[in-house]
Amino acid sequence: MKPTPTSRPEPLLAFGAHPDDIEFGCGGVIAREARAGRPVHLVVCSRGEAGTNGSPAERAEEAAKAAQLLGATLEFVEFDGDAHLEVRAAHSIRLAGILRRIRPTLVLAPSLEQNQHPDHWRLGQIVRDATRLARYGGVAELKTQTPHAIGQLFFYAVSPDAEPAGLPVLIDISSPEVVAAWTAAMEAHASQLKTRNYAELQLARARVHGLRAGLAHAQPLWPNDPLVLDTLAPLARSARRF
Repeated sequence: MKPTPTSRPEPLLAFGAHPDDIEFGCGGVIAREARAGRPVHLVVCSRGEAGTNGSPAERAEEAAKAAQLLGATLEFVEFDGDAHLEVRAAHSIRLAGILRRIRPTLVLAPSLEQNQHPDHWRLGQIVRDATRLARYGGVAELKTQTPHAIGQLFFYAVSPDAEPAGLPVLIDISSPEVVAAWTAAMEAHASQLKTRNYAELQLARARVHGLRAGLAHAQPLWPNDPLVLDTLAPLARSARRF
């Protein structure tokens, strides 16, 4: 008897304000999902033109290399420019158009905590609004696209200060292959590592979150809405190891 072919997982869509945000904030999750067969698409909303190191062209090239290492596709969206991002309805509508095109089940965006780069939390708000607008059939600017409702929006934290209050969902990224791909993707942003070893910082954070759960490495995500499960089975495992 031939085995029944398994369906391909539905897409994961991740948004970042700058060329390295996704890699540093949730790159391990991206690498894990891509290696599990899930299509992953990254949307970056500036070229890092206000950064201390690296030209916009250089940073865009680094982002393209990092996306390839993670196993994801990549596109850039130009809004107000690095360090000038504003929360606008037009921005959310534009991202809602991407949501309708990619039709993801899962969406990742920067957390809404304000003690971080202002572009991060503002993009998180823009994405949250976009996930709602993508559902509404009457939005005039989106009439040519079929409405789409995502399954869940998760927030990621680029830095420790950006971690929201409350318990996160911890994603096990302990696989050596996943950690290696994630590390290589972070190191692809060589221009940003001139000031500080951000890759080491993120690996240390993942190590701490992993040790908390009895794992080698884990990355936290915070759900925008309550998680809905068909059974208690996925909840049988917790992070309590002390």
